[in-house]
Amino acid sequence: MNHLAPLLSYLVVAFLLTFALIPPYLRLLWKYKLWKSIREEAFVGKATEFAKLHKNKAGTPTMGGGVILLSIGLLVVGSVIAVYFAPEIKEFFGVNLRFSLWNRNETYLALFTLASVGAIGLVDDYLNVRGIGRTKGLSGRVKMVLLLIFWAIGAYWFHFKLGRTGLDIPFFGTVSIGYLYLPFFVFVLVAMANAVNITDGLDGLAGGILLMNYAVYALICYDRGLFILSALCLLVVGGLIAFLWFNIKPAKFYMGDVWSLALWANLAIMALMTDTLLVLLIVSGIYVLEILSVVIQITSKKLRNGKKVFRIAPFHHHLEALGWSEETVVMRFWLIGMVLSAVGLVVGLMGK
Repeated sequence: MNHLAPLLSYLVVAFLLTFALIPPYLRLLWKYKLWKSIREEAFVGKATEFAKLHKNKAGTPTMGGGVILLSIGLLVVGSVIAVYFAPEIKEFFGVNLRFSLWNRNETYLALFTLASVGAIGLVDDYLNVRGIGRTKGLSGRVKMVLLLIFWAIGAYWFHFKLGRTGLDIPFFGTVSIGYLYLPFFVFVLVAMANAVNITDGLDGLAGGILLMNYAVYALICYDRGLFILSALCLLVVGGLIAFLWFNIKPAKFYMGDVWSLALWANLAIMALMTDTLLVLLIVSGIYVLEILSVVIQITSKKLRNGKKVFRIAPFHHHLEALGWSEETVVMRFWLIGMVLSAVGLVVGLMGK
């Protein structure tokens, strides 16, 4: 309990800083015309029905997730400076600062993931707002190759450097899969990173679910004594709360790939560091549904001469096409996300 108050202070500070940064950040997005282009190409063929449903969103600024990255970066640097002046801070304020958020054992991998995968998303977002490329952004193939390279490096690190060879199944122990750990690692994480990106299609949808995911991992990391990693999770939670204030319908700006890709990639790293990949799959149930709907739609179009299973894929757009309001889809997906997060938390804490 001694760690709880300072940890929660990170959430509060991240919220206040991000909330303060968003208005000038929004003005910057408007100044440089960094706003959303509605895609005209579907995974197979033209996205005509999608364009009809979301034509009113054209011109809304994107790359909004960058402000959370900026906030986290400032707080990490600030924590390093604060620890450097720890004796003076203790003398004047009576607060003993021992560790910064820049920590080799706990946060190096997570911060590297946010920066590197965020860079991929930043390029994709910039190409989108400038209308560059056939799909107005990085093609799915190029994005896949870049993510494969990143996760291949990650698989090598966890397998050969950290000695991971299996999956920890709560209540049953570790199931060793040897070298199959490498392709399994890459497949799951590339698929899920794309799933989160696909889910980021309605105002507040991905942001709200990611907030729940990070709250779960803040508690799991805390339970495992990874207090600095837990603090980093709470920075994200605080930033996402501020982001959602401006992102719920009508959204003032969108998250963009710069953050949706980086956020989930970072969450995956935390799951691997805490041996809770099964928990990650549980709390990611909405993302699994979304990516499966896209796979089913593409397969159906390829094998059935263009015939579709869903009006639009991913599934949240299908529900819109059936007449569900955007708010209804988001709220009900949030409710499902809450249940999945609660189940994942129970499994993560009981299966330690």
